[in-house]
Amino acid sequence: MTEGAVNKLEEAVKNAPQSKQEQLVVGWREWLALPELGISRIKAKVDTGARTSALHAFELESYESPTGTRVRFAIHPVQGDSEKVIECDAAVIDQRMVSDSGGHREMRFVISTLLQVGGHAWPVEMTLTNRDSMRFRMLLGRTAMAGRIQVNPAASYLMGKIKRS
Repeated sequence: MTEGAVNKLEEAVKNAPQSKQEQLVVGWREWLALPELGISRIKAKVDTGARTSALHAFELESYESPTGTRVRFAIHPVQGDSEKVIECDAAVIDQRMVSDSGGHREMRFVISTLLQVGGHAWPVEMTLTNRDSMRFRMLLGRTAMAGRIQVNPAASYLMGKIKRS
C-alpha cells in the first residue's frame, strides 16, 4: 500500500462515524473495500440477521509466525468470475463455531481487518468461509455495523460504486 493510500485510510478511520447523528445510512447491499487485504472493491450484503461478518475464502492455510497464528487464503472477489483471484494474509484473532442461515455449524478462522465504506473506515472482525454458492462474496454483520451504520432495506448502493482498479 502506498504512503498516500495509508494516509487516506488513516483519515477515513479518524472520520468514522461515532455518534448516532453521524451514522452512515447504507442500503441492503453495498460496495465495500478491505484495503489491508488488497481488496479494493467487493459487493457485500448488509445483513442485520448475521451477528458476525463473513468473507468468501478458499485455499485456507494457517501457519505460525513470530507474532502468532496467521492464515493465508484466496478469494474470488467477483461473483461468477473464477479467473480473478486475490491472495490474502491476515493474523488469526480467534477460531469460532458459526452457524450459517441454514443451521449448519462450521469452525471458522476469525480475522480483524479494516473495512472501508464510502469515505469512512474502521476495523472489523470477519470470519472466513467458502461462499462460492452464495450470491454475495461478503456479509456485513451487526457487530461491524454497531454504532456506525443504519440500514435502509429499501435501498441499494447508497455509498456509490467503487471503481475497478
